[in-house]
Amino acid sequence: MTPAARFLDAAGVPYTLHPYDHDPHAESYGDEAVVALGLEPDRVFKTLMARADDELVVAIVPVPDRLDLKGLAALAGAKRSSMAEIADAERSSGYVAGGISPFGQRSPRRTFIDETAELADSIFVSAGRRGLDLQIEPTDLITLLEATVGPIARRR
Repeated sequence: MTPAARFLDAAGVPYTLHPYDHDPHAESYGDEAVVALGLEPDRVFKTLMARADDELVVAIVPVPDRLDLKGLAALAGAKRSSMAEIADAERSSGYVAGGISPFGQRSPRRTFIDETAELADSIFVSAGRRGLDLQIEPTDLITLLEATVGPIARRR
C-alpha cells in the first residue's frame, strides 16, 4: 500500500492498481508502463516536479509529450518555469523519481494537468513506486488535487 493508495482510499475515490514488472534499466519509466500494461500512450500520464518562479509545483502530462515550460509558467501565473532538481522533487514528494505519484505527496503542491487528460474516461498515473500505476477518472484526479487544467504539454 503506497501513500497514494492510502490517500485515495481515505478520500473514498475509486481507482484500480496496475502492477507490472519494472526493469531497473528502463530508459523511460512512462514508456515502460505503456508497454508493460499494453496501453495507449496518451492515456498514461507522468508526474513531474517543476518550479514556477521559485514555487515547487506538480505538472502532469501524457507520456509521449514534454512539459511545455512556457505553458506551465503562463498557467501558474509565473514569469518563468523550469524542471525541479531530482533531489528537490524526491524530498518534497516523498517518492523516488520514476515513481512520483500526484497523490499522497509529503508536501502537497499546486498541481497543473494537461487538458488532454479530460479526453479519456480514465487515465493512468504512478501509484507511488516504480512498477505500479493506478487508473482513475480524470475528473476525480482534478477535483482531489484541486488541479488547474490547461495546455502544458507539447509533442516530443
